[in-house]
Amino acid sequence: MRRDIVILGIFVADVTFRTDRLPKLGETLLGHSFALGPGGKGSNQAVAAARAGGAVHFLTRLGRDDFADIARATWDRAGVIAHVIDDPESYTGSACIMVEEKSGDNAIIVAAGAAGRLCAADADANASLIGGAAVFMTQLEQPLPAALRALELARSGGARTILNPAPAARLPKNVLPLCDFVTPNEHEAASLTGLPVTTNAEAERAAAALLDLGAGAVLMTLGENGVFYHDGVRALHVPAFSAGKVVETTGAGDAFNGGFATALAEGADAVEAVRFGCAVAGISVTRPGAAASMPTRAEVLALIGG
Repeated sequence: MRRDIVILGIFVADVTFRTDRLPKLGETLLGHSFALGPGGKGSNQAVAAARAGGAVHFLTRLGRDDFADIARATWDRAGVIAHVIDDPESYTGSACIMVEEKSGDNAIIVAAGAAGRLCAADADANASLIGGAAVFMTQLEQPLPAALRALELARSGGARTILNPAPAARLPKNVLPLCDFVTPNEHEAASLTGLPVTTNAEAERAAAALLDLGAGAVLMTLGENGVFYHDGVRALHVPAFSAGKVVETTGAGDAFNGGFATALAEGADAVEAVRFGCAVAGISVTRPGAAASMPTRAEVLALIGG
């Protein structure tokens, strides 16, 4: 049985500032704290999946700099197997994250650097790895041609495919039919479909529209309201897990995706995999940071009673 999870995505060094509130345009605020740590949706998802028990391979590009050293150390600690294309002509990516202290809400700017140069040829060079996976997952932080080619290779090789369509973007018509699962939040679902997503009924309509566009199943993440799942046969709401006081929501979506991919690769039913992902996310928001907030498998099983 295949068990490996292959993730294509970016690593960035997260530069995080915590303040009483997020600044307005042109405004300078005094912050409470500063931290430098690992981030990037793909990398965060790889760490989440590995810490949750998955056998994870991560494919990306890095510069040759101090931030690349942070990336490699992060993956080593989590047990992620890295497949890195060194790119001395660029820099390792970075993200500026501003966190509102009281609510945990955030605003983020990402500069992908070397990972922004990922291309279809990089996917082709790793075709056997991608196609041989149990689960392949990617996002939209790296260029779309790289993600599209990797999804094609994964589908042709028999891997189950997950697209986390973040950050929000319009997609060509040939992308969603390659996705067994698509995992937008409500804002990304609205961007993909052109439909509002402010109520449960609107979420169901948007999910149905994504199915009509070719997705195999839709897992719409709704923050503290959990996940709405729709595969054309089953349409149901999976509630969020409460694991304590919310400290920071920065990595919650990545935690969910990593947990979902792990359970799916282990053969879990899709809805049970959603529940596992919700538990991973529920723990992650009780801790600061993105990759640093990802829980261990033992912690997840304790929360869900497994």
